[in-house]
Amino acid sequence: MSRIGKRPVELPSGVTATISGQTIEVKGPKAAQSFTATDDVALAMEDNLVTVTPRGKSKRARQQWGMSRTIVANMVQGVTEGFKKELEINGVGYRAQMQGNTLKLNLGLSHEVNFEVPAGVTVTCPKQTEIVIEGDNAQLVGQVAANIREWRSPEPYKGKGIKYKDEYIFRKEGKKK
Repeated sequence: MSRIGKRPVELPSGVTATISGQTIEVKGPKAAQSFTATDDVALAMEDNLVTVTPRGKSKRARQQWGMSRTIVANMVQGVTEGFKKELEINGVGYRAQMQGNTLKLNLGLSHEVNFEVPAGVTVTCPKQTEIVIEGDNAQLVGQVAANIREWRSPEPYKGKGIKYKDEYIFRKEGKKK
């Protein structure tokens, strides 16, 4: 049994949800999102609660149950508060800056990295060593953060690279003479 799928998703004030077939559309003060669930789960709405239930006892139905409930919960959070990921850049000469819709990264490579920011996400650089990614879609915000981090992930000896703000980098001891 899915512990996550059992819990209903509560809609806060100012958020409306409409269900038509397998599609749920959530509208809130920040944005509107829609999600089409697979045929393995059933979506229902009663009072101010959205519930997801599996259709059958198959393994796939149980997998889709928890995932679909999480997606609906993320949609509700996205249209009310939004999502935010913060990245830190560590390293001598490593820096970032926004120019229009392009994030320019100097990461010790022979060239400057130009990262095009996709629609639906806003990227800001409050400092040269900080990147803040915000948006209403949890998957898109996380994917953009992962794509930026991929250019120079942190290394364990000096900790140089791009890391999440709350991430701990396990440090290794270098060679000894």
